[in-house]
Amino acid sequence: MAHEQMQAPDNTAVRTALWRAMHLQVDPPPHVIEDEIGLQLAAPGDDWRARPDMDPQATSGFRAAIVARARFIDDLIAEQTDRGVTQYVILGAGLDTFAQRKPELASRLRIFEVDQPGTQAWKRHRLVELGYRIPDWLHLVPVDFEASEDWLKKLATAGFDASRPAVIVSTGVTMYLTKDATAATLRQIAGLAPGSTLAMTFLLPTELLDDADRPGLQTSRRGAQASGTPFISFYTPLEVLALAREAGFEDARHVSGALLAERYFADRTDGLRPSSGEDLLLATT
Repeated sequence: MAHEQMQAPDNTAVRTALWRAMHLQVDPPPHVIEDEIGLQLAAPGDDWRARPDMDPQATSGFRAAIVARARFIDDLIAEQTDRGVTQYVILGAGLDTFAQRKPELASRLRIFEVDQPGTQAWKRHRLVELGYRIPDWLHLVPVDFEASEDWLKKLATAGFDASRPAVIVSTGVTMYLTKDATAATLRQIAGLAPGSTLAMTFLLPTELLDDADRPGLQTSRRGAQASGTPFISFYTPLEVLALAREAGFEDARHVSGALLAERYFADRTDGLRPSSGEDLLLATT
């Protein structure tokens, strides 16, 4: 594929990958997740740790929240694979590295990473460049969302079997979409085979955040606006549960950031805790 057709992932995807690597580099063990592969893919240059958004203290809550959600997804995939689910779809995959980090588990699945065509071309190129093979169970599925391409059709073309259950994961995406667009996606996912599971993150309105975390959210919002990817949608847990049920999910649950903090950070002695502001919807068909 021609080089000019490649498009590096957006700032948010890169920042997320760098925070995952930063956790391993600056936080003492036990590590909630171990992932420096995204850092290798992004190749941000030697001075990346000097960036203001990488300040080890100022951004520790965000870093912890990112590794907490990544660990939650890893655990969910392991649990669903043990239940016999064999398909894993990542919407807005960005610099996701599950396939490279967990090859033994991943090879039991058919993994479909969905993202914009330019980003997928870039990622394919970088994986090959770094010596990571792209096995036949890993499918990088390019979907031009801006041209309203049907991602389910593109998935089917890539070998996704809609008659079999799947895990669908969407992290760090809903804040950039209108509520109508998210509702439409939920309806599509709710129509998948019985036994399918969706895990989707969403941002909480400012008034539901801990007081200490509100300035950080405002900084994030300003940064997102400045990079041309403004946050446009926030949800209360009740709103997101109602949206899921209206879309047709039989079972919809709210997983709070506080629950993840308790699960993965309770025994830490270094004070590392996720900031509040992002929760999860866990829904099954």
